Amino acid sequence: MPATVRFVDGYLPALLALASQLISGEFHEVVRQHGFSVSEWRVMASLADGDPISIGDLAQVTVTKQPTVTRLLDRMESKGQVERLPHPSDRRITLVRITPKGSRTIERLIKLAREHESRVLEPFGLARAEELKKTLRQIIDLHARRQGGHELADEHAPSDSVLG
Repeated sequence: MPATVRFVDGYLPALLALASQLISGEFHEVVRQHGFSVSEWRVMASLADGDPISIGDLAQVTVTKQPTVTRLLDRMESKGQVERLPHPSDRRITLVRITPKGSRTIERLIKLAREHESRVLEPFGLARAEELKKTLRQIIDLHARRQGGHELADEHAPSDSVLG
């Protein structure tokens, strides 16, 4: 008798969620071993390029509720890892960026994240891995625009699986 295939075994959102959970879970162990919470890691990784972003955008990129991000930023600012800045043209928006101290703090974890990503993707080859990332960016872009969210152009997307 043939095995029954469950609906979720072929349903894209379920597959994406499971893949994300498994791959992220592997790296989250490394994050915790380096003294960071997963939420702190996501914030720091999202700010790692040094460009300031709004707290709202940071919440969206890290898939974290804005009040939670604000509390995290309070703690991280007190440690000297991030700083808040006024928006140049909109007083209602607060920007946040990583500090040099924060960059030094997260540098090793980013290297480890890139190594983890390479190990995850290595069995598929570089071309296939890049095509997967391109497809995922397109899915994100298409659905973010449909939901009125921000378009994640390649240069604004999180560093391909860095968030783990």
